[in-house]
Amino acid sequence: MPTTDDDKLLTAEDLEQLTGTPKSTFRYWASIGQGPASFKVGRRRKWKRSSVLSWLAEQERKTSTDRAS
Repeated sequence: MPTTDDDKLLTAEDLEQLTGTPKSTFRYWASIGQGPASFKVGRRRKWKRSSVLSWLAEQERKTSTDRAS
């Protein structure tokens, strides 16, 4: 089954490399229902790349809007 990069499943380590935010922060956010949407595959937490990119864009939009107000 062909997949695109947006379908790629990311680990907390991948998110840390992508954003510079510690992987423990993403795990904590997931445990309290914040941050980008995630789910478990077995015992491992995963994030869909497209969801992470959408969440990052939303964070950028929110902070840009907050500064403009």
